[in-house]
Amino acid sequence: MRDVIAAGSMRWAVGVSTVRGMSETVQSTGPTYPALGALPLARETVDRRCEQRAETGWLDALRSNPDTGYLILVSGRAHVRGGALELVAREQVPAGGTEIYLGFDGAREIVLHTFHEDPGMLTREHTGTDPGEWLGLRDVAAGLSPRDAGLFVEAVAIANWNHMMSFCPRCGHALESSASGWVKVCTNDGSEHFPRTDPAIIVAITDTDDRLLLGANAQWGGKRFSTLAGFVEPGESLESAVIREVAEESGVTVSNPRYMGSQPWPFPCSLMLGFRATALSTELRPDGVEIIDLRWFTREELAAQIRSGEIGVPVGVSIASALIEEWYGGALPEPEHLEN
Repeated sequence: MRDVIAAGSMRWAVGVSTVRGMSETVQSTGPTYPALGALPLARETVDRRCEQRAETGWLDALRSNPDTGYLILVSGRAHVRGGALELVAREQVPAGGTEIYLGFDGAREIVLHTFHEDPGMLTREHTGTDPGEWLGLRDVAAGLSPRDAGLFVEAVAIANWNHMMSFCPRCGHALESSASGWVKVCTNDGSEHFPRTDPAIIVAITDTDDRLLLGANAQWGGKRFSTLAGFVEPGESLESAVIREVAEESGVTVSNPRYMGSQPWPFPCSLMLGFRATALSTELRPDGVEIIDLRWFTREELAAQIRSGEIGVPVGVSIASALIEEWYGGALPEPEHLEN
């Protein structure tokens, strides 16, 4: 739960205006989205070819196709050159690692080649006027195209699962990769195991005066405020999770949970489901374990405290930022004095 809330609090200032522009473009030309629109990490244009990737020999056939593009991932980082993910030919892929099929982008098939530990790629020199750099998803997602943002999120999520899932949870024997990296099969009992996704709610709470409730997590030091969030428990609906989590962390009773949008958060395997909810009470009781401070904000109060540097809030690719800005009615102000 703590990790989920921390994830919503991160500040990523790279390409925020670019993300908004991309979101508006996708929303106007693609499918209909909920209130938050097409969020930065929820943009996806690649066909994952779920049926084809399950075919025996699918990856082998792609290895012999000179048009196949390979995305190399090293400890969650990809090489970014010219503002785009670098896709390389098969002969440029180093030995070792794990191959997983990602999808078809309309022009070529794309395969992930992922390393849990660095095989020397991070220190390898790249020539040219733009040598690029190795960056994590949170460093660069806001500035990537919808195709590259979707690829990067997919790559990080499926790589995390593959690196963590080595032994059968039923009997402890080794697992073998199947379905082009999307299934693990037990070498002992033949059981199949699939990638997991942990649903977590994150909620913007307002009272009858339209004030917004934000909380500071203990690990943030008391100055960084974000929306409340937490994992959905087994056998629990999303709406029930919203009501329970808010009550546990703030003492506030809420009603009318309203779905606003969702976004994958592959650190390692969450899906953040955004909500708005209405407070039936305003007395605040931080749980003292995860949440150490809670405050109600008017728009004017929030803006003033951000500008002065009294508090920090999420910006950039996090869904917390989108929820806060949806309530605020636009982009949040920048701090007048940035911290070193």
